[in-house]
Amino acid sequence: MSGMLHLLVGTTKGAFVLTEAGGDWTVSGPHCGGWSINHMAGDPATGALWAGGGGDWWGAGVWRSTDGGQTWKLAKLSSGQMDQWAANDPDFAAMIGWEDTPAPFADTLHSVWSLHHAHGVLWAGAKPGTLLKSTDGGESWERNEALASFPGREDWSPGAAGLTLHTIVTAPDDPAKIWLGISAAGVFASEDGGASWERRNRLSNSEACGHHDHPAAPRNGETGHCVHNMVRAPGSDLLYQQNHHGVWRSTDGGRHWDDVTGGLPSSFGFPIAVHPHEPQTIWTLPLNGDSAGRYPPGASAAVWCSRDGGETWAAQRAGLPQANCYFTVLRQAMATDASAAGGVYFGTNTGSVFATRDGGASWDEIARHLPTVLSVEAVEMV
Repeated sequence: MSGMLHLLVGTTKGAFVLTEAGGDWTVSGPHCGGWSINHMAGDPATGALWAGGGGDWWGAGVWRSTDGGQTWKLAKLSSGQMDQWAANDPDFAAMIGWEDTPAPFADTLHSVWSLHHAHGVLWAGAKPGTLLKSTDGGESWERNEALASFPGREDWSPGAAGLTLHTIVTAPDDPAKIWLGISAAGVFASEDGGASWERRNRLSNSEACGHHDHPAAPRNGETGHCVHNMVRAPGSDLLYQQNHHGVWRSTDGGRHWDDVTGGLPSSFGFPIAVHPHEPQTIWTLPLNGDSAGRYPPGASAAVWCSRDGGETWAAQRAGLPQANCYFTVLRQAMATDASAAGGVYFGTNTGSVFATRDGGASWDEIARHLPTVLSVEAVEMV
């Protein structure tokens, strides 16, 4: 790899940047004013970094850095409780350095949950179920009205974390193609750059999904709408998703989905990752169930890898804790780098970051004692 690898780590107490040089990792942070950072993104061509997050207290916002993470500037998108307090308490406003600047989306957004940079556009997914677009590097934003006015939107059911737009995927060779994951409304796709959308949750074989009593489970010929994470394989419209009930594969851009959970120890999990050069190689981290603690089955950590598109799976355990392991790996907390060897990284809610540079054959803990890790992204910067 020609540049220096950076891991962008979003946590409940700000953004962190982990930098690798000569096999050693340094940790920079926390950045972004202690905000809860749900997701981060970077542009290798310019060195720009972005961090999205917020919540009840801050409102929603996207922080941006043009100097590799040394300094950050906030584009505040909505108001939060702190703004209400400051507006009515001059002393509090002075203490926090508050400025009475109207947020462009008032109080309609709770937080930013996902970021994605492609084709010169920065996309952001926000709660509740909102897609935003910036063409000036994150300084100004516009709402995607086609998704905001999608027919039947009033019937979308929120997941446990609310109606979160947590996944944005684009086609490197076609800027018109965009896929979204919204919990718990399902997968949406556009082939005209976001001017229109369609839901893509159909099962390839609805009779094979069996019967489930859980409200998030597959039914009525569709996957469960509580999609947890989704990735696109290189060179095609091959998609994979980790759903509330299983791992699913689509060979036609999400128009039909096949259940490829067989061979995994659990149907529940949050993240999924795909090799940047091998479309059939994927990784996921199963947890023992949504009501059974949400930790690795048997309290023994393993990343599970498939090298045939989910037809078969194998556990990868070397270097991971094999006893008394009760951590959770959240939906955006696993990422791959661009190397041919298969660099994979994941962070835990106990503040550790693990890495493999050999496709999962061995793992190392490269950071520990961070705040709860919400997301991990790998970006190579000069």
